[in-house]
Amino acid sequence: MYLSPPQIDPVIFHIGPLAVRWYGFMYLLGFLASYFIIRHLARRRELDLSSDQLSDLLFYGVIGVILGGRLGYTLFYNFPYYVSHPSEIFAVWEGGMSFHGGLIGVVVSTLIFCLRKQLPILLVGDILTTAAPIGLGLGRLGNFINGELWGRVTDSSWGMVFAAAGPEPRHPSQLYEAFFEGPVLFLFLYFLHRRKVNEGIVFFSFFIGYGVIRFCIEFFRQPDGQLGFLWGGATMGQLLSLPMIMVGLIGLVYCQGKRRKA
Repeated sequence: MYLSPPQIDPVIFHIGPLAVRWYGFMYLLGFLASYFIIRHLARRRELDLSSDQLSDLLFYGVIGVILGGRLGYTLFYNFPYYVSHPSEIFAVWEGGMSFHGGLIGVVVSTLIFCLRKQLPILLVGDILTTAAPIGLGLGRLGNFINGELWGRVTDSSWGMVFAAAGPEPRHPSQLYEAFFEGPVLFLFLYFLHRRKVNEGIVFFSFFIGYGVIRFCIEFFRQPDGQLGFLWGGATMGQLLSLPMIMVGLIGLVYCQGKRRKA
């Protein structure tokens, strides 16, 4: 006997022709949570960040997530289609966002913000990446409500039958990701803040933590239909996570080297 996902309408309510969806609402909750987490950690790490600068930082982050996430999806996951349909590249309302592209977008936009405001780049990165897991976890719950990004076929007792994926029970991989990319990763990064580690340690630990979690959970997640399995049976998510882990390891070595010199 297998489980069925709760039948939740992806649309919360309508305002005239406008549909307010759970997925978008999860993004909103994530940004609101990020505001309070960043403010708390800025005080804890003694970062002089005014209310206006915090609002600007979140604005830069939103732009980075949207532009990077969308461009990353078009490049990594469906490049041939968007080459033939360039007018649809920025049609974000049709769905299709890449975490790894969004991460690159946020890194670039935050770097620009820090240089303009003359703020310590690594410390801001530490704080910003600690706020990210809450939004990531909520986003995966949005995927679950939408009945998308389901897992591979399984015979486990907690397998779920997703209507759009056919009659076979599948891993609810969205929930796996919601748990490990959300509260687990957040608590790990917050613990590092409490240890008062060197600037940059939390930032690069996020790269390693997310990369390892995503790489492992991809073994339970059904790869994107237009791509399938790639080199050596790996998925695109796994291939993109490997350089992320490498960047994290190199960054940790660099930060530890700075500590020894100090």
